[in-house]
Amino acid sequence: MAEAPVPILMYHSVATAPNDATRALSVAPEAFAEQMALVGDLGLTPIDTADLAAGWRDGGPLPDRPVLITFDDGYEGVHRHALPVLAKHGFVSTLFVSTGWIRGAYDTGGGLDAMLDWDQVRELAGTGCEIGGHSHTHPQLDQLEDDRLRTELVRSREIVTDELGAPPASFAYPYGYSSRRVRQAVRAAGYTQALAVGNGLARRRQGPFALQRVTVRRSTDAAEFVRLLEGRSIARNFARDRALTKGYAVLRRARQVRRKAIRSRV
Repeated sequence: MAEAPVPILMYHSVATAPNDATRALSVAPEAFAEQMALVGDLGLTPIDTADLAAGWRDGGPLPDRPVLITFDDGYEGVHRHALPVLAKHGFVSTLFVSTGWIRGAYDTGGGLDAMLDWDQVRELAGTGCEIGGHSHTHPQLDQLEDDRLRTELVRSREIVTDELGAPPASFAYPYGYSSRRVRQAVRAAGYTQALAVGNGLARRRQGPFALQRVTVRRSTDAAEFVRLLEGRSIARNFARDRALTKGYAVLRRARQVRRKAIRSRV
């Protein structure tokens, strides 16, 4: 029997008063608390990214109805608002940090809103939150030259390793953008699995470096959240996103072709 698909929830900020740059993807604390209660009420069991990938790769045991709770970038509200809720329910999660956005010695100033510091990241890790990589400065990885791509991946992994004492195993592509070249680079940097976006349920056949997630937004109400968990009406919910993504993909491929043509003439 084929494995059932798994919902991987993609959160960003959890904040009462987010700024304009993060508002659409910033979930209100009350909404996040309600959503985590629904996860419990529906009988789902949160696991982290590494455990899902290992289970699918090695055939190890997984709970009957697994779900992944993931956070991108490293916003301070994950510690302030999400952590107490997760602790209340005994839920594990995965936080993908852009190391150049975390407050501290490596901060490049690119963070879009109030960001975590490394003490908070360590506290999250100590409560069972898997810490994964999300590049150093959050660029569109598939638009980078090979040298800078490798630097973004290796620098991020080295910083997480130095700060937490263990190398991260999981990665999430900034903006969800990847390509075969990027996926190969992520593997070469030492990661063993990676998450995209895709706005679909994760399936083993997607492969460990292209697992899909569903986006949780500020506008996601309780009914839509349940549909995401159950895999219902996902295509309809994200139809506009997919249309925009396809159009933007054409533009981005044209930019890549243009850059290659320019380089070949130099």
